[in-house]
Amino acid sequence: MATHSGNGHLDSRRFRSVLGRFATGVVAITALDTDSGDPCGLAANSFTSVSLEPPLVAFCVAHTSTTWPRVRGAKVLTVNVLADNQQPVCRQMATSGGDKFAGLDWTVSPGGNPVLDGALAWIDCAVEAEHLAGDHMIVVARVLQLDTHADGGPLVFFRGGYGGFADC
Repeated sequence: MATHSGNGHLDSRRFRSVLGRFATGVVAITALDTDSGDPCGLAANSFTSVSLEPPLVAFCVAHTSTTWPRVRGAKVLTVNVLADNQQPVCRQMATSGGDKFAGLDWTVSPGGNPVLDGALAWIDCAVEAEHLAGDHMIVVARVLQLDTHADGGPLVFFRGGYGGFADC
């Protein structure tokens, strides 16, 4: 099977199909909009730890995201590690526009941001660096505070769909 298109570039559908075989966890990145004070957030499945000393994490955000500038405007943002029963929350956070927090219950992290009810853990962090990478921005953030929140299994993204582990 061909892996390149006729113009010498990697076929994007093939790229997505092959990389879709790598399971990832899913997070919701939340903050309070500095202009309105309203909660804002987005979903990401490109989250990873980067360094223990200093404590750093990273995630990727599409250039086309209209929510990232609102989240980025906050001094502190909060990463919510989503549980396997939070697929609807993930879909809501992944939508474009509208009130992404409609019908969602949340409490406030020490950094002042939404911690979604049912999230497995939360991580308050501050953006350290942003690196342009193709059609995304790689965001590196310093961890300020973190804790576990709820019990359960993780929400996993695999082959274009969501699921979890049978036993965690």
